[in-house]
Amino acid sequence: MTPPGVARFIASLFPPANTRTCRLLDAGAGVGGLSAAFLDRCMAGELDFASLSVDAYEFDEALLDGLRQTLAGYAARLPLSARVLPGDFVEQAVSALGLWGGPRYSHAILNPPYKKVQSQSRHRLLLRQAGIETSNLYSAFVALALALIEDGGQLVAIIPRSFCNGPYFRPFRDFLLERAAIRHLHLFAARDKAFREDGVLQENLILRLERGGAQGPVTVSTSTDDSFADYVEHLHPFEHIVLPGDPERFIHIPTSPEAPAHEALPGLSHTLAELGLEVSTGPVVDFRLRDWLRDQPGADTVPLLYPGHFRAGRLVWPLADSRKPNAIVQHDATAKWLYPAGCYCVTRRLSSKEEKHRIVAGVVDPALLPGVSALGFENHLNVFHQGRQGLPELLARGLATFLNSDIADAQFRRFNGHTQVNATDLRQMRYPCRALLVELGNWAKERGDQALAEVEAKLEALLA
Repeated sequence: MTPPGVARFIASLFPPANTRTCRLLDAGAGVGGLSAAFLDRCMAGELDFASLSVDAYEFDEALLDGLRQTLAGYAARLPLSARVLPGDFVEQAVSALGLWGGPRYSHAILNPPYKKVQSQSRHRLLLRQAGIETSNLYSAFVALALALIEDGGQLVAIIPRSFCNGPYFRPFRDFLLERAAIRHLHLFAARDKAFREDGVLQENLILRLERGGAQGPVTVSTSTDDSFADYVEHLHPFEHIVLPGDPERFIHIPTSPEAPAHEALPGLSHTLAELGLEVSTGPVVDFRLRDWLRDQPGADTVPLLYPGHFRAGRLVWPLADSRKPNAIVQHDATAKWLYPAGCYCVTRRLSSKEEKHRIVAGVVDPALLPGVSALGFENHLNVFHQGRQGLPELLARGLATFLNSDIADAQFRRFNGHTQVNATDLRQMRYPCRALLVELGNWAKERGDQALAEVEAKLEALLA
């Protein structure tokens, strides 16, 4: 359920209307908290409509009586026509779009459900009929609502930030950016505060879209939690939100008026492709190769590396007390999942919310693996390589040092709001040139443990 303070803030983002008729869509309405906040603004004269209608969709039958009571309480005080529409919003919305092109709402307000949409499910097939390709119900609700509002119509929703990056949400980002202008983005700085009573740990985002609007600057605001006591907002050019020429169309959320890190530091401007480097997800999915995995190394095996094999960025292998296998059999049947022995930079694909940085990088030092001819990288690691070969040692060390820095973390957090670190995300980042990475790697090797405390000053000096 939407906390009352969040509901009031969401409703406050709707601008004064340029129409005398309001047709409000509330999809996933619950007991009507968002509609109530919107209608409270109407009663206060902040949104002046001659007529009002609300279509409130709700799947959970246990909430329907409360929803009806909420809306009935406003019908006696406003020129309001309200409908409670039980059932599946996805089915009803796709049907409406197919039969009549859809009812045209002027406003939409949403706190949609968060649930995976399986690739062969009925929901996925229905959404494809409407030209929507997405992997979660929350983005499906936003896309359908956007399809159902008229040009100039306003949509405000609170949703997880995960759609802003990653390959799975690329079609949804395309759908959104091709049909609407982003007007406002609000980010809650504390992951666990906006929905504290429900134990929700998603990083949540409130966005306002204008259907068919010409894109201009975007208001970006932040607050720690739903009290909005430390609310701050800034206006940002759209090219700071979606970087020009970005084929993935990642949505960046700058939380201060300062220029993005890769603009403030001129030396931080190179893509991985420009560096001649690649990053890939570790190919070994352990449950699919179970018969070839071994708890401890043997004569016919090579190292199988998991995130747990890296402690403070250093490789520790094998682990005597590991619950995960330490080795994979080297065989013709496993060859396509193995990398040749060498020096690699790796990052965890999942970071814990307690960690200081989202990106946690380490180095595979072949000197610690004498006599090894190949390596297995488990699926929860990302691997930096050159054409599936290892990297020069100092380049790998420089890359890991950079990725573990505050500077890299700040850049990454502008478009990533969750604990997953995918290869696609790492390709979107900007890096120092190879020569600077090698210099950084040499410096880090010489400084040893002291490098961690000094890396920010060193990077700023190198990249200025």
